[in-house]
Amino acid sequence: MASETTETYESYEEFWPYYVAMHSRAATRWVHLTGTLTGLAVSVYGLARGRKRYAAALPLIGYGTAWPAHFFIEKNNPASFGHPAWSLRGDAQMIRMMLAGRDAELAEIAAKWLAENR
Repeated sequence: MASETTETYESYEEFWPYYVAMHSRAATRWVHLTGTLTGLAVSVYGLARGRKRYAAALPLIGYGTAWPAHFFIEKNNPASFGHPAWSLRGDAQMIRMMLAGRDAELAEIAAKWLAENR
């Protein structure tokens, strides 16, 4: 399955189910969560220690783990290639839901979108 990064959406709310569908496999979502939280932790640690260059850890580690997950696990292109701002917002929402124990709900959203849009 390849993502259609040329899809157009009128709102984030319309984009959200597509974003989740591009993360239909639990492994992809968990790699995103791990990469984002690791990058955030390294960035916060570095900034707290006065090392501003550590701020680069968030995008480097976050995207550095997430993008390969799309290519090798999900077999699609990251949604951020076509929709960077909404993808960042989607990543934050997806991670919040996962941390709240709502990963099964994400799987349902993905399955529904994929069933309706294949």
